[in-house]
Amino acid sequence: MGEEYDIVNLIVLGVISWTTVFLLVRKIFSDSSFELCNRIVSTIHGILAVILASLSVEDWSCPVCPLASASTPKQRQVLAVTVAYLIYDLICCLFDVKVTLDNTVHHLVSIVGLAAGLAFQLCGSEQVAALFITEISSPFLHARELLKEFGYRDTDLNLAADVLFAVIFSVARMVGGPYLTFVTLTANNPLLIKAMAVGLQLVSVFWFYKIVKMVKYKLTKRRKQVGMPGKLD
Repeated sequence: MGEEYDIVNLIVLGVISWTTVFLLVRKIFSDSSFELCNRIVSTIHGILAVILASLSVEDWSCPVCPLASASTPKQRQVLAVTVAYLIYDLICCLFDVKVTLDNTVHHLVSIVGLAAGLAFQLCGSEQVAALFITEISSPFLHARELLKEFGYRDTDLNLAADVLFAVIFSVARMVGGPYLTFVTLTANNPLLIKAMAVGLQLVSVFWFYKIVKMVKYKLTKRRKQVGMPGKLD
């Protein structure tokens, strides 16, 4: 019971900490939009999540091992940090003018899935691996939008950020993702964890399709700009 209270306390402290970081960013970038400040916090979380997930790996020759086993304290702490961030981000998004149903559902499903793993103290390796796969491209996703906010829209730098994000997302979600889904389904995991793995991969395929279309559009647009004198700026 003591460890469970520690995790709950870590989540509560995490929500307070992420909110504090947002307020500090909002103060520093007082002339910037609500969304930009939230994206900066999201970028910080993405980097931190990848670092913590990497540090929790017990054996890099098999990063998702041991499968279908009890979560280690370090894995539960990593997941608790992200649950806290998701709760903060869900609340934060409700104060934004662009509240969307799909984003709200995404947050709720993610919170329930991670919280279930924490409650049952199972499948820590699989959940941390999923966290790594989903967050490795997150800083580059937000960098694309931050560059636009800072006046670098339709520049070579913004295009490079688009392509880099697309490559990292594709490798993580379409190579690492299917592997993680396969080992999760074939191991003796609870049905909820297996369903979450399949759902994550289906969402990844959907976004991969949209990202490919986005990159194709950006590259075509850039070629047209280069081929038209006076349109390079």
